[in-house]
Amino acid sequence: MPKVDLDTAPLSQGSDYPAPLHEDFAERVRIRLGDAVGLTGMGVNLTTLPPGARSSLRHWHEVEDEMVFVLSGTLTVIDDTGETEIGPGEAAGFPGGVSNAHQCVNRGTEPVTLLEMGTRPSEDRCHYADHDLVAHDKDGMTWYARRDGTQLTEGTSRFDTTEQPE
Repeated sequence: MPKVDLDTAPLSQGSDYPAPLHEDFAERVRIRLGDAVGLTGMGVNLTTLPPGARSSLRHWHEVEDEMVFVLSGTLTVIDDTGETEIGPGEAAGFPGGVSNAHQCVNRGTEPVTLLEMGTRPSEDRCHYADHDLVAHDKDGMTWYARRDGTQLTEGTSRFDTTEQPE
């Protein structure tokens, strides 16, 4: 069984959202546990959200299933039905194909640590409810476009990560 070494696992900080939307996510840190062991059908991230940080823009996927599980801190899950607080040992999930735009926010004074899990379909579109933005995923590449199809970014590998800090 491959054990994940958190000190050497791939890490990403911030977001690949187009400017200026990426600026609000500079402090979000994800240790890519699934990538560390070579998972391709699902992603698993150990994510830290400092106080005031959000996991993502409010969004929903046409195909990808997503789930979050809180390890420490209190997370506010915001979706089309309202807001729900979840704490350590609690989870929330979002099936693909259900247009329930959601995001997680740390409104507390301490960091929140959570597991983010999601399937990795070969093709998907992610819709951002509060922005004229759609992410297109195909064969491991992601690019952003407006709702009318106007492309905003070039395709980048969704498996790109940054190096672990020393």
